Amino acid sequence: MKYDLVVFGGGTSGIACAYIASKLGLKTLLIEKTDVLGGAITQGLVIPSMKINSENINTDFFEDLKKYSDKYNARLTYNDGNEAWFNPELLKIVLDTMLMDVKCNILFSTTAKNIEFSPDKNNFNIKLEHKILSLYIDTQYIVDATANGEIFKILDYEFQNPEEKFQNPGMRFILSGININKFATWLEEYDKDRNVTTVYRTGDYTYLSTAYTWDKSKIWALRPIFDEAIEKNVIEYNDSAYFQVFSVPKTHDSLAFNCPRIILNSNENPNDPYIYSKSLIQGRKRIYRLLNFCKKYFVGFENAYISNISNTLGIRESYRIKGKYTMTKTDITNGLKPKNCALSCNYPIDIHSNSNNQDKLEKITHSYYLPLEALICERNDNLYGIGRIISADFESQSALRTQISCFSMGEAAAKDIFEKINLNKKL
Repeated sequence: MKYDLVVFGGGTSGIACAYIASKLGLKTLLIEKTDVLGGAITQGLVIPSMKINSENINTDFFEDLKKYSDKYNARLTYNDGNEAWFNPELLKIVLDTMLMDVKCNILFSTTAKNIEFSPDKNNFNIKLEHKILSLYIDTQYIVDATANGEIFKILDYEFQNPEEKFQNPGMRFILSGININKFATWLEEYDKDRNVTTVYRTGDYTYLSTAYTWDKSKIWALRPIFDEAIEKNVIEYNDSAYFQVFSVPKTHDSLAFNCPRIILNSNENPNDPYIYSKSLIQGRKRIYRLLNFCKKYFVGFENAYISNISNTLGIRESYRIKGKYTMTKTDITNGLKPKNCALSCNYPIDIHSNSNNQDKLEKITHSYYLPLEALICERNDNLYGIGRIISADFESQSALRTQISCFSMGEAAAKDIFEKINLNKKL
């Protein structure tokens, strides 16, 4: 079977790439190693998608995603204007539907076994594995959206990361059985800081958000509660490293938790299979302690229970490719605007530390732009890397790894490949 484009990885960047490519008329195959599309949003429970200033550069997928989500009652626009609060379970159906509507070919539970590039034919020969079956396909272009650069590894292409720095990963979970109205009323009275705690009532629903971290550079209303819980051994000190709560759209009794943070030693790589596995176990233990903490200290949580734990660890930084351009922190601070823009953004440089008072959230007051060349392999014009593996330094990657930016990366890659294919046809 021959395709114009094969996208490996059905996460946030991969689904956008496959959708836009198929919508443009390219014969596209999307390969996902699990049985669900959406990656961080669906399996990782990363909701909401962080709000950024996109300036409408490569935002077609995001606009279509919002429209489809509204059809399935799977989205919320919060009162701060964030349009990207998605329901993770319903989004599984939304994404399937979107890709089927543009006639994108999808293979679940499939991985690449071997890939060879033929320079004379200008295409890739790929051996795929699906459970016990092997498949053989050809394609002119490949987009690696695997989050760990799996295709670059198979092709033996080099990565960056000379400093071998990694952010601490996290996990997410959802508690249900909560009296949201009761909790919201107590919370907005307890914490008057509307930069931290917000409550939004619309129709029959009450939505909220709140947060706490162990960093003492900020005054947190919830600090006395956490201090007491640590003193009484309800939770451990590291359980308090990061705590963030968001409502789940279109639910009456559920809240999504952006925690716990998994604290690793400075020499531990969360992508190492042993460290990764140990972190999953640690995370699930922390989640159970946080359940008991919420039931003991928060009004409205008397009947709360764990309804969902993310299927994957929230890895923020893995291996970054060597592209035709490497995005840097200086590019962000200087507001770089290249000729070929993959996306625009103003999200802060966001680094999660394993030490108290060492987190970094460096706000950016202007827009900055990712060059398209940061998505294209340095050694092969037919290979792209999108998502958290883009060609960028440690600091700039921390600002560009958000979901909406990943949507735009995927879309930019698809449009560039479409233009190249059409140009070759004219020649």
